[in-house]
Amino acid sequence: MDTQVFQLSHVVARRNAAQAVMAAPDGFMVKIGPRTRSTDQNALLHALFGEVAKKATWCGRRLTLDQWKVLFISGHAIATGLGADMVPGLENEYVNIRESSARMSVARMTSLIEYVLAWCAENGIDTHEARIRYGHEVAA
Repeated sequence: MDTQVFQLSHVVARRNAAQAVMAAPDGFMVKIGPRTRSTDQNALLHALFGEVAKKATWCGRRLTLDQWKVLFISGHAIATGLGADMVPGLENEYVNIRESSARMSVARMTSLIEYVLAWCAENGIDTHEARIRYGHEVAA
């Protein structure tokens, strides 16, 4: 049996999901939760991180896409009231145990994208190319 995904948006979808649960073999699992980020959102977000990595510095140095991702997700958590969870690391460094972007809801990911776009606008980072490439052009 292949993996099945049901978006619970109407009665028929709920009925089909219930039937799939009843027909599933022993040992299968069911998870019900909010829809997570879309592939398009993920692609846009990483394109934005890439633009920032090419055009911006932080604390006087260039950072990688992955380093900017950590900074933006951490900053977004603070800006939206989620806070930070700083703990001493295994080698006595400080680590922010941050939320996972892969587990963000569509709405949370939208908020993060808006946060990145606002930061870019405030810091003179042109994101036009990334937004065009992923079909998310915002009117000027």
